[in-house]
Amino acid sequence: MLTKDLLRVSRAGGGYHPQFAGEDDRDLAARVLGTYQGHVGQPRERLRESLTDLERDAEDFKLVRGFAKLIEREATFETRAPLDPARAREESLYADLDDRQVLTSVDPPWGPDELVARYNLSLVQTALFDATEVRIRSSDPRTLVTATKRLGLMYEVEKDGGDWEVVVTGPDALFESTRRYGTRFARLLRTVARASAWRLTATVDDRGTERTMRLSDEDPVEVPGSEAGPAFDSEVEADFATRFDSLDLDWELVREPEPLVVGSSVMIPDFAFDYRFADFRVFFEIMGFWTPEYVGKKLGQLDAVADVEMLVAVDESLGVSEEIEARDHRAITYGGTVRLKDVRDALRRYEDRLVAETVAELPDELRPERDVVPLAELADERGVSESALEDASFPEHELVGRTLVRPSVLAELDATLESGLSIEEVETRLAAHGISETSAALSRLGYRVEWEGLGGGTLRRKEGE
Repeated sequence: MLTKDLLRVSRAGGGYHPQFAGEDDRDLAARVLGTYQGHVGQPRERLRESLTDLERDAEDFKLVRGFAKLIEREATFETRAPLDPARAREESLYADLDDRQVLTSVDPPWGPDELVARYNLSLVQTALFDATEVRIRSSDPRTLVTATKRLGLMYEVEKDGGDWEVVVTGPDALFESTRRYGTRFARLLRTVARASAWRLTATVDDRGTERTMRLSDEDPVEVPGSEAGPAFDSEVEADFATRFDSLDLDWELVREPEPLVVGSSVMIPDFAFDYRFADFRVFFEIMGFWTPEYVGKKLGQLDAVADVEMLVAVDESLGVSEEIEARDHRAITYGGTVRLKDVRDALRRYEDRLVAETVAELPDELRPERDVVPLAELADERGVSESALEDASFPEHELVGRTLVRPSVLAELDATLESGLSIEEVETRLAAHGISETSAALSRLGYRVEWEGLGGGTLRRKEGE
């Protein structure tokens, strides 16, 4: 972005039109670049004198200053002060002043053409800083919405026939955190301009006068180079996804699921939870850097989504706790990070219902064909969760730990075990029957292991057995 004093716009016809640099300005861009490169090793004051000369010759001094603003970000200045005591009072005393600093290097990784492109992009970004609302249509709306969410911007998606229009609230509409929000808002333009086709209409507060700025892919707004976005929309989302996946629950976390149509609007939640044992999905939205009014509007949309289950997490700092608490389990609050327990508790309500429905469909008695079968394997075969089998009846098997075992197998094992066997030998004999839960099996058969430090263990009968 440029500073506002360098903004060049035309207000002809009541509009708000950025004055882009064009091919005719390429030579000027080259001269500004050359001026910096030619003053390496010289004080800043001499550089400024040469730039002032360029400003006098140019049609618009703001264009020179705009080019210089972008180049200076790639420049390095240092304070140089001689240590000779005889001359210290003369030269060192003021060496740290801005004008006395020496330009030690300037190495922008681009030439005049890209400088012009960077200028035009920065020009529009600066103009957008005073926007109250921006409406965008893009040939790649999903990427646009993803970027909007990643940047933590307030937005809505309206559906007009088969087209999506993303409506983003501008920084000028906020009373707090304007600088931070405005910077994020300007960065959104990079995503907009990368699409093959796009159209942008911005309502701009021009010193108290409302004006309209219209731009499209036909304007000279492009993104030099490439800029890959982060894997997640925010650190809060990345942190939550990492911690949730580590729980190994019966829910699969899906990022950026399909859009939800809410009347004439469209919602794209941050995540969805898919239950592994049924065709059932719960959407999840994390609300961060938004105003309380905007959060209230978003929460109101939940009631308009028919036949869809959705959870929302709202930042406690937004001051809408009372409204959240008045709702049911679908809305939770968080501070800094989303609490896994809150999400897990909310999902458990759905899970309990789904498990109950599954249990109701199971036969009264289950008779696996195998002599030994882990409960997890049986659950997979039945397409249900393990918890759905916990209260099931198994007339021909006994549940040992989390493994179903026929009594005949237990009797055969009991006949082969005796005190004094090493734990290694015991595990070998259990494994031969397909049993991996050593502790549960030995406890069922009345044995314990007498451990001998790190050297292994010996099988012993429990007292009274």
